[in-house]
Amino acid sequence: MSARRFDLIAFDWDGTLFDSTAAITRSIQLAVADVGGTVPTDAQASYVIGMALLPALAHAAPDVPAAKYTDLANRYRYHYLKQQEQITLFQGVLPMLQSLRERGHWLAVATGKSRRGLNEALQHADLRGMFDSSRTADETAGKPHPLMLQELMAELDVAPERLLMIGDTTHDLLMAQNAGCASVGVAYGAHDAAGFAVCAPLHVARDVADLQEWLHANG
Repeated sequence: MSARRFDLIAFDWDGTLFDSTAAITRSIQLAVADVGGTVPTDAQASYVIGMALLPALAHAAPDVPAAKYTDLANRYRYHYLKQQEQITLFQGVLPMLQSLRERGHWLAVATGKSRRGLNEALQHADLRGMFDSSRTADETAGKPHPLMLQELMAELDVAPERLLMIGDTTHDLLMAQNAGCASVGVAYGAHDAAGFAVCAPLHVARDVADLQEWLHANG
């Protein structure tokens, strides 16, 4: 354990492991249109990926009244589930995760998805049993609050300096910063990597192969 820099590697899900950014963006836009709101642009819709669902939808559709939030969330789920079977892991994710487990790292997921949504995604991706633990936005505080990572550290008895958070949004990287943990950004997800610098990630990976190479050399 002492030979590694990080004992626990926590991954965001959507846009980091799962190639779902376009599907989520489109589902948000369709849901907002369904309830009569001003349809957000691609950039506006993708910005909220990683946040808990209701705060994300409220941010993406500021002119939709709170009384319609339940309908908005239901329409989002409807549109997303119609596309879910076509969404896959990014190429190279499975061998990367397997290699990290072989090296003895603990692996976790820290996601803005609901517990039900994450369980369905793990089953769809055939990744049940791959992760030692996980936290979802409906069972703890949403990003960028650090509680997800704090709970994972407490559960697995890992110090902040021994946890690495990997994600595709500033929400992920700010969560790590707020928890006193290191982070790595990925440039192939929801947010423009040009905005990551303020969060001081150790590295920004251009693709999964680059991420795996960096982890093996520095993780």
